[in-house]
Amino acid sequence: MNIILKDGPESDHLKPFTFTRPVSELRIGILTIAEKYQKRGFDVSYLTSNYLSAKYPLVKKPVSVLVSANVCPTDAFVQAIADLKPGEGIRHQGNLIASCIEIDPEAEMPEPGSVHSKKEFKDYLTSIEKLWHIFQYNGTELQNDFNLITKGRTSAELSPTNKIIGDNIFVEEGVWAECAVFNTKTGPIYIGKDATVMEGATVRGALALCEHSQLNMGAKIYGPTTVGPYCKVGGEVNNSVLFGYSNKGHEGFLGNSVLGEWCNIGADSNNSNLKNNYEEVKLWNYATGSFERTGLQFCGLFMGDHSKCGINTMFNTGTVVGVSANIFGSGFPRNFIPSFSWGGAQGLTTYKLEKALETASRVMARRGKTLNPIESDILTHVYEQTKEYR
Repeated sequence: MNIILKDGPESDHLKPFTFTRPVSELRIGILTIAEKYQKRGFDVSYLTSNYLSAKYPLVKKPVSVLVSANVCPTDAFVQAIADLKPGEGIRHQGNLIASCIEIDPEAEMPEPGSVHSKKEFKDYLTSIEKLWHIFQYNGTELQNDFNLITKGRTSAELSPTNKIIGDNIFVEEGVWAECAVFNTKTGPIYIGKDATVMEGATVRGALALCEHSQLNMGAKIYGPTTVGPYCKVGGEVNNSVLFGYSNKGHEGFLGNSVLGEWCNIGADSNNSNLKNNYEEVKLWNYATGSFERTGLQFCGLFMGDHSKCGINTMFNTGTVVGVSANIFGSGFPRNFIPSFSWGGAQGLTTYKLEKALETASRVMARRGKTLNPIESDILTHVYEQTKEYR
């Protein structure tokens, strides 16, 4: 069955990450939301912003299911989707989240609300509607993905130099790990293909260390934390998500935070995740153009794709950094840093588009990737779209 993952109003609330990807390409747990459907055997395409559709295309098939892109599937939910017939839909907590529709490939997409029969799905579903939901619900999704990926499979063995507490660990082939400590009694630990865990690293689950990623010597990881593919992590990390291809390789603290792709955190940089007065954290919201209450006491840094900070950077509690920002200098920069900004606490100027694209190209080349015209067009669109904030 063809599933079309449709971005909704939540997309604006999930910026800066959804400046450069559809909602369903957010990583939470081990997998992205789209991968959660693909692992269950569904074909997936996207109904997203026009400027993203060249990279994330829409595939029209005669019968498709239109699903809210921010909903993380469960086995029960995908079974409910598979049982749908044209004209039927699924509601959850008062919202229509799935519609089985017939599509004319030459016509406009029909409205999802044009179904004549709606079934109520009463089981729990993780729904990502705000930035902080990514780390807040990461533990639930990490456990769900762990169960999905490891079901019926046998883990590879770890070297006997490692200390494993409990037995809730799964290791893919090609993993290199020596003299590390893995405590699985606080949550599952998943180590992806060809990942590396260096000597002295200490992990308190839950943890997803995805393929080709690395924990550096002496790293201290508190779960639930996700280190996406091709990342390097050192220092202290607590309840955070790195989407992929990002580095926080040195000492310093990252907590209750989310990093997009191609980010770099300089040596000895830290973020605050708790205000000194213990008050509720407020966070910048692109949808409203203002700061909003999170209901959280612990809330850290949210950094969009291709953004970086220099050594010894200090981030305030609840800081949102846009796409392709370059932050450096002493003091605390403001807690909303627009995309394509250059500077820090002493002031910000515009990071010129051509320079930002040159840097992105060099960074991606180091990982064997190319900044192709489609990627360049997306970043160019974001640059134009975010001028009002600079």
